[in-house]
Amino acid sequence: MEDTDKKINTFWGNIFSSRKDSDSDSDTDILRKCLIFQKLSRRELKKIANIIYERKYSAGEHLFEKGQPGAAMFILKKGLIKVVATDRDGGEMELADLQAEDFLGELALLDDSPRSASARAIEDTEALAFFREDLYRLLDTNPDIASKIFKELAIIIGQRLKASNEQLLYITVGKDKRP
Repeated sequence: MEDTDKKINTFWGNIFSSRKDSDSDSDTDILRKCLIFQKLSRRELKKIANIIYERKYSAGEHLFEKGQPGAAMFILKKGLIKVVATDRDGGEMELADLQAEDFLGELALLDDSPRSASARAIEDTEALAFFREDLYRLLDTNPDIASKIFKELAIIIGQRLKASNEQLLYITVGKDKRP
C-alpha cells in the first residue's frame, strides 16, 4: 500500500509541539520547550541543565542505531535528524524528520532495551543528551523533579502509543478510521 511509504511522524514527532525560531536559546530555554520538562520551574530546569550533556554530530553520523541499548534521550538544539527503521525486505523506511526543539529516544530513560530504529544526522546537528543514569540519580536527590519528569514521560508515551495504534489500524485496514 502506498501510504506505508509516507513518514510516520505520529510514532516519533512531538505531540502538540510549538516552534520558535531562535538561535540563541540557552540550554534551559531549550529544555523548557521540550514537553517532558515543560512542567518544571526555572529553578528545576537549571538543575536539569546542569546534568545534561551537549553532543555534536556531523552530517551522516548516527546518534544511535537500531538494536543498540538505549542510554539517553536527545533534545535537538539545531540541525536535522532522520529516524529510520529497516523493513521486512531490508530496506529503510523513514519514520520521521526531526529538527530543533524535537526530542527522541525517550524510552531509554526507562530501561536499556534495544533501540527500535536508527537516528542519523542529515546535517551538522547539536543535541542535548539526558541520560537514564542521571534521571535515576535525580530520583534519589530530587524526587519531586524526577516524579514530574516521569509523569510527563508517561503521558507522552501514552499519546504516542495511541497515535501508533491509529497509524497501525490505518495501514492494516487500508483506510483512515480516525474520526
